[in-house]
Formats: sequence, C-alpha cells, structure tokens
Amino acid sequence: MSAGPDPRPAVQLVWPPALRSGDQVAPVAASSALVDPKGLERLEAGIALLEHWGLELQRQPVHERRWGYLAGRDGQRRADLEGAERSGAALLACLRGGWGAARLLERPLALAPRWLLGFSDVTSLLWAQLAQGHGGAIHGPLLTTVSAEPAWSQERLRALLFGEPLPALDGVGWVDGVAEGPLLAGNLTVATHLLGTPHLPDLRGVILVLEEVGEAPYRVDRLLTHWRLSGALGQLGGIGLGRFTDCDDADATTDDTAAGDTARFSLEQVLRDRTADLGIPVLAQLPVGHEPGNAALPLGAWARLDATAGRLELPGFRAGPPAPPRRP
Repeated sequence: MSAGPDPRPAVQLVWPPALRSGDQVAPVAASSALVDPKGLERLEAGIALLEHWGLELQRQPVHERRWGYLAGRDGQRRADLEGAERSGAALLACLRGGWGAARLLERPLALAPRWLLGFSDVTSLLWAQLAQGHGGAIHGPLLTTVSAEPAWSQERLRALLFGEPLPALDGVGWVDGVAEGPLLAGNLTVATHLLGTPHLPDLRGVILVLEEVGEAPYRVDRLLTHWRLSGALGQLGGIGLGRFTDCDDADATTDDTAAGDTARFSLEQVLRDRTADLGIPVLAQLPVGHEPGNAALPLGAWARLDATAGRLELPGFRAGPPAPPRRP
C-alpha cells in the first residue's frame, strides 16, 4: 500500500498525484463548530501558510456554520466533502476536530483518492477513505493547528504533499523487534468506535500509530481492552504510540502492587501492560498527536517500524507525479 517505487501492497491503493503550485485547497468543516475566539486567527494563519506554499484556498465561509456543537447540519458538512469533488480541489483540509465526522458515514459517502488532511475526530474520515481503497488520507495538522507546528513538522507536511521524500521519525522502543506493513494512524477513542463497522481498514499486518487526549488511564485501559477483546490488536504487525496528552494520573503510584484507594496505574503502566504481550514490536513517544510537533503520516503507505533502533520509516514513499497542467 505504497505510492513509492518499492510497492509491497496487500491491497493496491489508488493514490492522488502530488500537489503543485496553483492547486486548489477546499476547507472542510466536518466536525465541531469553530467557537474558540482565537480560532479564526489560527485559521487565517493556516491559510496563509498553505498559500505561501503556492496553493490556492477556496474561500468558503464554512467556519461560520453552527448547529449545536457541530459545524452545521450533517448535510452541510457532507457537502464540504462532496462539493470538493465537483470543484476539482486537490486537497481537502479539515478545520478542526471535536466530534461529528463519524455521523457523515451513516449514509453512503464516496471518498475519492484525494488528499484529505486532519487528525483527532477526522480519524473517521481518514480511515473510511482508506477502507474504500483510496490513498491520500493524511493524519496530520488541521487548518487551525498547522501554523503552530514547528518548522520541521510544517516542512514534513509540505514535502509529503509535493511528492518529496519523508525523513524517519524517532521514538523509544518498548518491545524490541522490526515489522513492516501498511501504515495506519488515528485517535484511539475515535478509532475504537469504528471497530465492527465497514469503515475500518484491513488491520492485518498493519503498523498502527495511536494518539489520545484527555482520557484518564483507566479509560485508555478500557479502550485498549476493547481492541484486545475484539481480536483487533492481534492482527497488527507493530504498534506505535504517539502523544497521550493530558491522559496521565498525577496521583498514580509507580508500584503496581500497592493496595488501597490511593493505588492507581500511570498512563505508561497501562500502555505497557496492554501492548507488551502481543508478540509484536512497540515503539513509543512518537511525535504524533494533540501537541505541536504532530508529524504528518500518509495512511496506507508502506512503513517499517524498528523498535530496536527506535525509528519509524516510510521506505520509498513519495507521492505520485503531479497531474498534468489544467487547460485554461
């Protein structure tokens, strides 16, 4: 499932071409409404960055929509995705996460092989696109977070979109070993709610990178236990753990034999316990998640997870050649 010159796919994906200067970007508000007073400033900063790369933003007021906590009614949010197909946009850039993207999958939603960028709640759309056999889903910064990314992360995203090689990511090995397979990344909570649905990509041999925010260790335990009970974790080739922001317990004890009401598990204890006995390599502390330094990852690309060396690589991955110039 790689777009590079060394393809070793389990299922051949259809990939979009690399971007070029002048390509159109469609803003997508598929999840929560943009209600943060500073959200508009971050949105404009993100647009300015993409325009600095030579891309052209379709100026649509999707950020103004409100329906309860959602960025418009389901039909309006679906139209962002379906309208981009008609407009010829080469990149669909999601504004923010929160909640709501999965509601758009209740009715048939054809997701074309087109670059689709986002993370967190957007995991639902990214995984659904991959499950439909299309490359182009990028787990990476949102249009409202990309301007706050460090320079290396912004450059990684630009390189991915424009068909340039991607450097390896460094992490810390917890369970030694090396595994290769299709890359999959997403938010743990959102991904868990795709189990048992037709929007879950094939997990066999996958290198799965997970991240999370705001979930206590016992809830992370509950989510990973669901994956274990369903048999999903047993299908994987390797596991990468990104950032689990605001998920630790300040009162946790490091002594897992302690008893009493004050005894708790730390986040690391939970993550190690739920992944250590799977017989696959585990690589932690990857720069992926809800903090600046959210490395862009192309879902479906062939990945090599080397937990012994502490590296996640995408050998040979590069986006395909740009599409031919548009006729005037």
